[in-house]
Amino acid sequence: MRKLSMMDAINEAIAQEMRHDPSVILMGEDVGKFGGAFHVSHGLLEEFGSNRVWDTPISEAGLMGVGVGAAMTNLRPIVEFQYADFIFCAMDQIVNQAAKIRLMSGGQTNMPIVIRAPQGATGRAAQHSQSVEAWFMHVPGMKVVLPSTPYDAKGLLISAIRDNNPVLFLEHKRLYGAASPGGGKAIGDQDIQAIGDDVPDEMYTIPLGKADVKRVGKDVTVIATLLMVHRALAAANELASQGIDIEVIDPRSLVPLDIETIAASVRKTHKVVIVSEDVMRAGVGAELSAVISHDLFDELDAPVERVSAANTPIPFGPAAERAVIPQREDIFRAVKRVCSGE
Repeated sequence: MRKLSMMDAINEAIAQEMRHDPSVILMGEDVGKFGGAFHVSHGLLEEFGSNRVWDTPISEAGLMGVGVGAAMTNLRPIVEFQYADFIFCAMDQIVNQAAKIRLMSGGQTNMPIVIRAPQGATGRAAQHSQSVEAWFMHVPGMKVVLPSTPYDAKGLLISAIRDNNPVLFLEHKRLYGAASPGGGKAIGDQDIQAIGDDVPDEMYTIPLGKADVKRVGKDVTVIATLLMVHRALAAANELASQGIDIEVIDPRSLVPLDIETIAASVRKTHKVVIVSEDVMRAGVGAELSAVISHDLFDELDAPVERVSAANTPIPFGPAAERAVIPQREDIFRAVKRVCSGE
């Protein structure tokens, strides 16, 4: 086993699937000659050529429309958006076309398309920092996948490429472990844990809809996604010194959602904290909290706590961004609240 960054694990998953299946293509702005906005697709144009790695015009609506058409004609396109924020330029193609065509055709037309996009706050301000997963949880026909480790990223992406439904595959910029496209030092975070970074050479799949218990505990269930998995683990280490043992669950996909793994943990701990980087209002935490409160109400000893971003656009200044985005200490305080019954 080798230690790969998430960037290299995703690159390897794409390359291996393109070698395995000639119908897999990659398309997007700068995915070829430049290697992607965050260099995730480096080397793919050289290996597979311009017939399978397409540099598209700067038109998100246009490239997504081409991707939908390609999927309808038995190709398996991977469509990369430079930033998740830019997905909103292609909402009709995604929500009204990709998500609905399989049903509207009575199952005669598959839609095997993967939409990849980097998201999350990394000092790039309001239009390049959003977390968009809650928008697409609301769309019937879409699957939503969020890997937090290189190992998970490779296995989940291979599964997504092989799926006959549209899959939104969101990657946190702070987890790439690669240099910023503008040069300079690697995008890092003091809370990022080196979990799951042993990545096998061979192809493997991780089922969509299967959560992973990143840390076993008995006192509080913390459900976290993407970067927040790492901040939850960092908080767990600090809380352990105070005698609070938290279990950290990474859903890995929000649609489909592995409620069985979550339920098993809640029945053990009887307390829940949900941590996500999207804004709190009508967000991931709201949906998971509703599901847990409805299905597991009798198991709860305290109200479900949510830790999410403030209901505001992401500011540019580092201190202001930090105040808006959940930090390790916010998770720490939320766990203390559910334990104290406040």
